[in-house]
Amino acid sequence: MIFAFIQFLNGLSYATTLFLMAAGLTLIFGVTRIVNFAHGSFYMLGAMFSAHWLVNWFPAWCESPELYAIAIVFGAACAALTGAIAEFLLLRRLYGVPELYQLVATFGLSLALRDAMRWCFGPDELFAPRFPGLKGAFQLGNDFFPQYQVLCIALGPLVWLGLHLLLTRTVFGARLQAATQDRAMLSALGINPAPLMLAAVVLGCALAGLGGALQLPREPAHLQMDTNVVVETFVVVVTGGLGSISGAFFAALLIGLVHALGVVVFPQATLVLVFMTMALVLALRPQGLLGKPIQAGANEMAPRFHVFPRTRRARWSVYGVFAALALAAWWIGDYGQSLASDALILLIFGVSLQAMMALGGLVSFGHAAFFGLGAYGAALVHTAWGWSLPAALAAGSFAALLVAAALGGVLVRSAGVYLAMLSLALAQVVWATASQWVGVTGGDNGLIGLRLVPDTARLPFFALLLGLAILSVAGLERLSQSTLGLSLQAVRDAPLRAAASGLPLLRIKFRSYLGGAAMAGLAGGLFAAHQGAVFPSVASVSTSLDALLVVLLGGMHALWGSAAGAGLLVAAGAALGRGFEYWRGALGVLVMVIMVAAPSGILGVRWQTTRTAVPRSGMHP
Repeated sequence: MIFAFIQFLNGLSYATTLFLMAAGLTLIFGVTRIVNFAHGSFYMLGAMFSAHWLVNWFPAWCESPELYAIAIVFGAACAALTGAIAEFLLLRRLYGVPELYQLVATFGLSLALRDAMRWCFGPDELFAPRFPGLKGAFQLGNDFFPQYQVLCIALGPLVWLGLHLLLTRTVFGARLQAATQDRAMLSALGINPAPLMLAAVVLGCALAGLGGALQLPREPAHLQMDTNVVVETFVVVVTGGLGSISGAFFAALLIGLVHALGVVVFPQATLVLVFMTMALVLALRPQGLLGKPIQAGANEMAPRFHVFPRTRRARWSVYGVFAALALAAWWIGDYGQSLASDALILLIFGVSLQAMMALGGLVSFGHAAFFGLGAYGAALVHTAWGWSLPAALAAGSFAALLVAAALGGVLVRSAGVYLAMLSLALAQVVWATASQWVGVTGGDNGLIGLRLVPDTARLPFFALLLGLAILSVAGLERLSQSTLGLSLQAVRDAPLRAAASGLPLLRIKFRSYLGGAAMAGLAGGLFAAHQGAVFPSVASVSTSLDALLVVLLGGMHALWGSAAGAGLLVAAGAALGRGFEYWRGALGVLVMVIMVAAPSGILGVRWQTTRTAVPRSGMHP
């Protein structure tokens, strides 16, 4: 009984960290409508800055509770200042831009911030001493609970109360909430919304930095702190309801307690339990625990899908040029062959997502789930039963199709950010299963030594990749002009009118989801064959973001957008990675520049489009 109570307290302590992160993200999203994937970077920055202040710069501060607390506040202030700079240079240029582009741009910001911190602080993790005066523990039966974590438990409700009073009892809070509802009206009343949006970003980043700095007495500061915490933060925000501070508080309690329970009851499936909890909440309440219903309507630019060039003969000439470029890369040598193969696989993966998003409006942040299922499906049937390449590819694609068929009916009932988070949850479940089911997947050691493509068959395999890439683009062109493609675009742009016309909305979206999943599974199988090994990273968040980068950098609504995006991403990674230690940060800067200068992608074209009003759920305490 005592042990269960201690785990309950551990869950409450962890919930405080989640709430600080989620409250900051809710403030930023509620006021600016920015989906800030870089939020975990500010959490990491707060921890890194405070740790270096205490350990390397002013170690004498570790002996005084007051000075130690000031160092923690300094970490939050550093994150706030960096957030202000990011808002001035990047975020304010993304206001009003569709959420997908914001996500990719802020992902680029996270890459840049991580390498900047690596340059400033070094790559090593840093251990800070315990908080002075709170180094002991309370005895509960035969067990002990740290005094510092009791302080963290008390801090969560205090922060929630402070934010609640700020938003409901102050003029500043009233103006913040007004800015979430109608910034144009606020401007008409003579109030400039720009300082309010800057203040929301600064306050949100300060909360994230505070959450990171408060972790120092419990864990070391390191350069991998951002990814896991930002994913769980998104889980909390969506579970609580977009724009709801109170919802974020109660969702943080729920997720924190589930996390603590999972460590004890199901230690090998803790992440799975967390994401299953979010999925269950959204299945019962699609707007989250305390979220307000979001008005139906597109939150995306909805131009007509652009097939270029328009004449059939000219289009065939483009296919010919594409094939010639790929074959030229083959003749460069082994390095060129490897890069060209990576680009072709990434193209097929990108097209699988592009068809869902550009035509059907199905936003997925977890498309790596099907890529990973395809990779593991192909690898397992090959290692267990010796299946050859064609059969293994079919098995991988079927595995992705099977999971999509089982869960797609639930997923396509959601929309926008909620659909994106549910798909992310699915991907994290696949990733966690691959990481922890060691007996089948090999865990972090992966499945290695695959011989799906012998050395003597490299040229036929490359020809297969090239043929499948051309077929995928041609299939996307055909789909965009077919009855199903036109129906998808009608459902995307005007769902109520499409339903009134007799179109089966869910069935149409479900078919699109199945097709995208099957193609992603095929790409995953090809990846396993090309690499000769499969690791859990094939289903990670970074793989999903690779697919989004390919689609958005090239141009979501352009037929050859995925081809251009795949080529750009592979070429940029190869060029920047040669002898340049901070190439990921440089790639992040490139991504941000493209998203700001050409948000429709490098193949984006000018179109006449009517932007529907951005659906507002507002921000509320």
